[in-house]
Amino acid sequence: MIHSIRARLLILAAAWLTAALLAAFLVISQLLDDFVTSRFDAESAAITDALFAVISADEAGQIEIGATPPDSRFNLPFSGWYWQIAANDRVIARSASLLDGVLSGPAGNYDGGAGRGADQAPLRVMRREITIPDSDATIAVTVTAPAQQIRASLREVRRPLAVSLIVLGLGLAVASVIQVAIGLRSLDRIGQDLRRVRAGRSDRLPRPDVRELRPLAAEINAALDQNAELLTRSRQHLGNLAHSLKTPLAALSNALPSEHEGQTLIARMDRLIGWHLRRARSAQPRVLGQYSAVRPVIEDILLVLRRPLQDKGIMTAINCPDDARFAGERQDLEEMIGNLSENAAKWGRSLLRVSVTSHADRLRIEIADDGPGMAETDTPRALIRGARLDENGPPGAGLGLAIVADLAALHGGALRLERADIGGLAAILDLPA
Repeated sequence: MIHSIRARLLILAAAWLTAALLAAFLVISQLLDDFVTSRFDAESAAITDALFAVISADEAGQIEIGATPPDSRFNLPFSGWYWQIAANDRVIARSASLLDGVLSGPAGNYDGGAGRGADQAPLRVMRREITIPDSDATIAVTVTAPAQQIRASLREVRRPLAVSLIVLGLGLAVASVIQVAIGLRSLDRIGQDLRRVRAGRSDRLPRPDVRELRPLAAEINAALDQNAELLTRSRQHLGNLAHSLKTPLAALSNALPSEHEGQTLIARMDRLIGWHLRRARSAQPRVLGQYSAVRPVIEDILLVLRRPLQDKGIMTAINCPDDARFAGERQDLEEMIGNLSENAAKWGRSLLRVSVTSHADRLRIEIADDGPGMAETDTPRALIRGARLDENGPPGAGLGLAIVADLAALHGGALRLERADIGGLAAILDLPA
């Protein structure tokens, strides 16, 4: 089974063209056959009429033959061009080309009869019977033409016909290829538009120029809108759930003394609820066609962290092209960069650096600090939810890196932890651009 529309159309066009050209060749060949044959028959009929004109009878009823029409073909022996005049089946005159031979055949009038010459060459035979005044004899005039010459004439006209139809077929084949290519260009354009939506460079399909594809584009746009609506609704439900859970926990925390042992359990529950809600949020499919500028997100997050960075005397450095884009929603990018920047601010000593590069359809974001860093053997554990490598370090729930890793994986990317060239930890995000 052929799974290509282009191949199906081309094969169908080739089949129809071949059948049509073959039928045309057969029909035109038959018409040419009839034309060429009728031309030879007309020539034979004219010679027959000329021979009838020279036949007469004297007063005694004897048949007399006058001067026969001059024609060099009838003087060449075994030329296939023969004529014969018979009276009551007795030959009374014949062409020089016939020598002493006799043309025999059935009685009556007919055109296109089959015959054989003295050399057994095939002949096309015409025979006419008449009676003339002053004679009771039945005069039969037989004229033949060489069948081989008729076939040669047919070959001469069929050859250019076949060449012409082959050239016509090639031209129509090229036209079919061009027609199919132009006809499917709109489908190729929709494919390109879908890739733009998937890559985040557009949020909807443009209206196609081709009328037949407009319903398809409308349905795809409707599916994109539904996807965005479902995602928004899910996030609203998640927000409502977060509020309904966190409010009672906050009330319970306020009701208990700060030194009460239940405060530790409440804090743990709050951290776990926050982590699971973030994980549920990150599990939602991203809206197709969404993309986010990277530099504004970085600048906004560092602005939020300005106070703790200033308190610790940490300088910031941003190396990010203005046209760098992330193929996803801004909230997800904020979540990833925000968590990594908070970690760098907690552990850094004097410098927090954010470097962004893009190549083809990939985006690389590196957030580095000059803090104590992390041993290579500890990086797998650092990506486990709730895991903390230093319980005596800055406060935290041990969920940030796990959330970033989950979000990156959701978008077809990855989080990698390495030693930074400035001495601390380098958190490297590989994301779609």
